[in-house]
Amino acid sequence: MQFQVTPSALSDATVTVPGDKSVSHRALMLGSIAEGRTNVSGFLAGEDCLATLAAMQSMGVSIEQVGATDITIDGVGLAGLGTPGGPLDLGNSGTAMRLMTGLLCGQAFDSVLTGDESLTGRPMRRIIAPLSSMGARIDSRDGLPPLTIHGGSALRGIDYDLPVASAQVKSAVLLAGLYAAGATSVVEPAVTRDHTERMLAAMGVAVKRSGSRIAVEGGQTLQGCSVQVPADLSSAAFVMLAALIADKADVLIENVGVNPTRTGVIDILQAMGADISLEQPRLLGQEPVADIRVRSSQLHGGPVDPALVSLAIDEFPVLFVAAAAAKGKTTFSGIGELRVKESDRIAAMAAGLRTLGIQVEESRDGAVVHGGRFGGGVVESHGDHRIAMSLAVAGASAQEPVTVTNVAAVDTSFPGFCECLAALNIDIRVAAQ
Repeated sequence: MQFQVTPSALSDATVTVPGDKSVSHRALMLGSIAEGRTNVSGFLAGEDCLATLAAMQSMGVSIEQVGATDITIDGVGLAGLGTPGGPLDLGNSGTAMRLMTGLLCGQAFDSVLTGDESLTGRPMRRIIAPLSSMGARIDSRDGLPPLTIHGGSALRGIDYDLPVASAQVKSAVLLAGLYAAGATSVVEPAVTRDHTERMLAAMGVAVKRSGSRIAVEGGQTLQGCSVQVPADLSSAAFVMLAALIADKADVLIENVGVNPTRTGVIDILQAMGADISLEQPRLLGQEPVADIRVRSSQLHGGPVDPALVSLAIDEFPVLFVAAAAAKGKTTFSGIGELRVKESDRIAAMAAGLRTLGIQVEESRDGAVVHGGRFGGGVVESHGDHRIAMSLAVAGASAQEPVTVTNVAAVDTSFPGFCECLAALNIDIRVAAQ
């Protein structure tokens, strides 16, 4: 599949985007090991989350999709999961792979976690190391999936200093800590998204935070509850980008999660001159939400604060396009983590933007993007959903048509992406490749 995008004059609009992927994954996993029923509304029924849903079902959890974005989970308790009938295929999702490893290393049965070609090339030593120090036994392919997790291990609590800020590693260790003897704590070098801690607390787990240290005691019981999933800020970022770099547009995105551990993309764009405002801030369950209003803006380049990297780690493809549309040059540093995402996102964005006529200089953990005008051409997404969507949005403001190849993975996180852009009057079509 490929996107064919024709330069477009955007219309003012009010839109919605799908539910938050990070919250949806966690609702499935934590609801499954809770006692009682968990009702989830706003669930993201994308391919990644549906793979997690199928994995939990294969371990004996009753999960029913009662509406397009509503599911009920009848939890089996902390020790109630059963032996799956075969390997658990988690598709394209690094979040599911890493969190599930933490969840499964304290079970009584063996399990195997695998995924698609992209996922089986992603590094897992960062979770294998701390989980092994807790007593888990995990076999890998030289640090890569598939992962074989041996059951029956007696886990013990640890005090773990994260070498790199990562919500996925933090969550994997905390989930294993539920099955460990004693306390398990994680110390973060920088703030990362805290959806796991918020949902654990909502289900009755005592989560202790002291500065950068987060701790849980093993053996605590989770209670099912209602989980309201806000719209995904990472998906909203593509709509924000489209409005910002258009000639003239005023767009409102409704009911978006604005958890302060996720809003780095807004902070960075505002520092570049973006006209972005949060309207009607409120709480949706445990998560802060707001309507986000975005107006077309003349962006300007400059150095991006490395302290904001962990708060915007998934949105850097969007920020690369914003930098390309800005006046002057934008310098990104401390973003080496992007090289081990679904693709090498630094290299992929640099190559795509160069094809569209933008000057980009790469370094090991950063890049310098020189603002300019987007030309047309054929750009490769490398099977990465965020690369595909970012380059498609660039195409809407280009001087000539842009074709983005290999875009099937977009459905993993943003089903209805093309329809959402069409609501802004962007001319985007899906075609066979």
